[in-house]
Amino acid sequence: MADLKLFRIVEGAATELMSSSVALERDLQQLLESNLETIFGIRFLASEHGTGKVHRGRIDSLGLDENGSPVILEYKRTTNENVINQGLFYLDWLMDHQGEFQILVESCLGREVALGIDWSAPRLICVANDFTRYDEHAVRQIDRNVELVRYRDFGSELLAVELVTTTTTAASSSSQRRVSTVVPGGGPRLSREKTVADHLAQADSELQGLYADFEAFALSLGDDVVKNERKNYFAFRRLKNFACAEVHPQSRNLLIYLKLDPSTVEIQEGFMRDVSSIGHFGTGDVELRVVDKQAWDTIEMLTRRAYEAN
Repeated sequence: MADLKLFRIVEGAATELMSSSVALERDLQQLLESNLETIFGIRFLASEHGTGKVHRGRIDSLGLDENGSPVILEYKRTTNENVINQGLFYLDWLMDHQGEFQILVESCLGREVALGIDWSAPRLICVANDFTRYDEHAVRQIDRNVELVRYRDFGSELLAVELVTTTTTAASSSSQRRVSTVVPGGGPRLSREKTVADHLAQADSELQGLYADFEAFALSLGDDVVKNERKNYFAFRRLKNFACAEVHPQSRNLLIYLKLDPSTVEIQEGFMRDVSSIGHFGTGDVELRVVDKQAWDTIEMLTRRAYEAN
């Protein structure tokens, strides 16, 4: 894999900054853990978390991403360390110890956050100074949410991170809440709570087309774009979310939330809203209410800005 090159420009002259490709040291892990939310959009929970006497392991870093999904981060410290298999082992442990993780989240982030954990798509992020083509191939064969992230240390003030490859799985239907409804003349019947995919399927062809066009554009912005389906919204991210979308068939609206500073956007009444202080599903402080393609150029421009900013 080609190395990342970084240059300092002084009076028109370029000087290459040499990066470090040594194995990841403990102080760099601590630096990443201290800045997980800035770099990955992940709230830090624990470092070197023990997995008990049976599994006899220690998870490098545990966190909760901006969509409420549990995240395991494993760091490759030596060239022969199989960090992917190790991370998958811990991912299985995590799914078998959901109660323990919920207690950890509650103690760190509060009860409301703990009750909103989304177990449908837990993530594994493997961090190393480099990966082989065999690592990338192996990840693509795994039916899990796994990301390989490469770092380059350019000294005390510059750190580069790059998403090398990622795999995603559809949200697990077994994790979706079920609600009880009463059948006339009978007892309660369990029914599945509707998801954003259900709303999209019920939308008319025009609204489905609007969403399909937005999804196609968001995914076309780069090879590093990943789409995640959550219960209430679709999320589009690189290392962090840059856009979320909801489909509302009754009002025939496509709501797009972009992770932009509202003060940098010229808000157009009736089409855009500053929702930084308004509760909503997904992430992003600028809401676009889309009913047709009349302002599509603006939608693409703002979405591209959000992609480049995140």
